[in-house]
Amino acid sequence: MGLLSFFSKPARPLLQLHSGSFSLDRGGRVLATTLPSSFPSALIAEIGLCVVDTFREAQTAQLPLDELVVHYPGLSITARELRGGALVFLTASNSSGTIPKLKTSDL
Repeated sequence: MGLLSFFSKPARPLLQLHSGSFSLDRGGRVLATTLPSSFPSALIAEIGLCVVDTFREAQTAQLPLDELVVHYPGLSITARELRGGALVFLTASNSSGTIPKLKTSDL
């Protein structure tokens, strides 16, 4: 059994996904965020860079893209283009895999 434990890797802790938003400038730098400080800044930067690059490539290809929506099983990413920068919304889904909807009474 010692041979099997040699090949197994220790499990990395799961990242708890939070809901929030952040804004980016043209260079992909984060200007403001409502995400908790426990959310990894490297992950925010990576998401932001992908979003800004996607909007920039769409503009280069002359495709009218002003909103980008990506759904993952545990997370939904919605990004809106803002004059070269972007506003990104992260929404964590609940355990059933559906994204909770806000009621107008919640606003």
